[in-house]
Amino acid sequence: MSAGTGAPLAGGVHGPGHLRALTAVVLDTLESAALARGGPLPAGGPDEVARRTTALAAPVLPEEGIGAEAALADLVRAVAEGAADPADPACVAHLHCPPLAVAAAAELAGAALNPSMDSWDQAPAAGVIEELTTTALARLVHPEAPAPDALITSGGTESNLVALLLARERAAPGPLRVVTGANAHHSVHRAAWMLGLPAPTIVACHDGRIDPAALDRTLAGLGGGPVLVVATAGTTDEGRIDPLPEITRIAERYGAELHVDAAYGGPLLFSERLAPRLAGLDRAVSVTLDLHKLGWQPVAAGVLAVADTALLAPLSLRADYLNADDDTEAGLPDLLGRSVRTTRRPDALKMAVTFRALGRRGLSELVEHCVRTAEEFGRAVDARPALRRRPGAIGISTVLFRPVVADEREAEAGDAVVAEVRRTLLMDGRAVLGRAVAEDGDGRRRLWLKATLLHPAAASADLLPLLDLVTEAAERAAAAEDGNSLSAAGGTGAPAAERLSP
Repeated sequence: MSAGTGAPLAGGVHGPGHLRALTAVVLDTLESAALARGGPLPAGGPDEVARRTTALAAPVLPEEGIGAEAALADLVRAVAEGAADPADPACVAHLHCPPLAVAAAAELAGAALNPSMDSWDQAPAAGVIEELTTTALARLVHPEAPAPDALITSGGTESNLVALLLARERAAPGPLRVVTGANAHHSVHRAAWMLGLPAPTIVACHDGRIDPAALDRTLAGLGGGPVLVVATAGTTDEGRIDPLPEITRIAERYGAELHVDAAYGGPLLFSERLAPRLAGLDRAVSVTLDLHKLGWQPVAAGVLAVADTALLAPLSLRADYLNADDDTEAGLPDLLGRSVRTTRRPDALKMAVTFRALGRRGLSELVEHCVRTAEEFGRAVDARPALRRRPGAIGISTVLFRPVVADEREAEAGDAVVAEVRRTLLMDGRAVLGRAVAEDGDGRRRLWLKATLLHPAAASADLLPLLDLVTEAAERAAAAEDGNSLSAAGGTGAPAAERLSP
């Protein structure tokens, strides 16, 4: 379609001019919408957000279009006013990072050019940039390996799936047994199910980390056969790093291979000071990274690193229209075997731009800032008589804590107070805190509020108001819980305390 038909293109000689005008609409709307939202989350809860969004966005498919500028203004406003904004210091619930401006700008360039990373004739230069990026990341993870390699994926879930797929193929005729901790990400279990593998054997954890003695007993009891041990470097709930050196030694003793899900913790490798926390990672046959967590990339930015490029051979595939044998023999690069997907976005571009812009030292400073801020935030929690931090060390940049008033109640009633604090702040649009059920100092599992600190610029002082909000909401929730208890005692049929499942 030509530029004169009313639907201008993003690429080509004239595309940047069209984009410049439309991008101005987007940027102006993002700015005004953030001011209108006035916080990390829209107030009012799901029904109110749905009402406001529908008013701006419906009908999505009208009989006659309203024009590019108007559509952008309405729908960008809807999604921005209704966003959970990770750039707000009070948005700390998940491994959900605020992307760097340079990475978002690179994403725009990739979207405008729209290379498809499944054949050279669709992505000539983008393929080179992807190769440079994966080579750098592979060497970061496996610095001593002769021929390490890496793939770009859509995130940790796909990386874990491909890691188990490759292990299954190496184990053929198998069957491959997967052994992982009770702390493992759900994607490990889903990958085993999708690949037709036996359900993973679960190893007990202590303090949120795999217990090496339990792993030893588990592997001894399997009686041989191909085994893939999956460890975690940065658990979702607690930010814990499994004892990789001990796990590596135990796995090697039984002839098992090791895959490490370092989707969260992998970027510690950028820092010379923090990289020792991942000692043993380079001994893993494969490693998951996810740079849309502690890497400040727009989604998606996943990576799977392998110790030897030969391990990727099972992904090889021939499709004559993409990588015919004679084209490959003539020197056209074969990109099809670089993923389980066919059409792929140029996600390596934003990573490469970020790496070039900041360098390893600049990335190290951002990672260290997040870790340091979490430690300071933990000390601030410790200094508040009304709050209590989960005993033990901070997990990378994750802090678990709960109001003391919750501890003054029976287990389920106390957990209900914690849950209500989180929901109250969400509904008010004042803070976005996560939740995690984790072991307390007495060995009992309790519900905690979770702050996952990934903001590369927010100082600990920016986070202190969050503790005031939690304290205030906890007092309100406890008073409401006491009122419900009194009503229940009087036979009014008040709702029971929330029942939690680990």
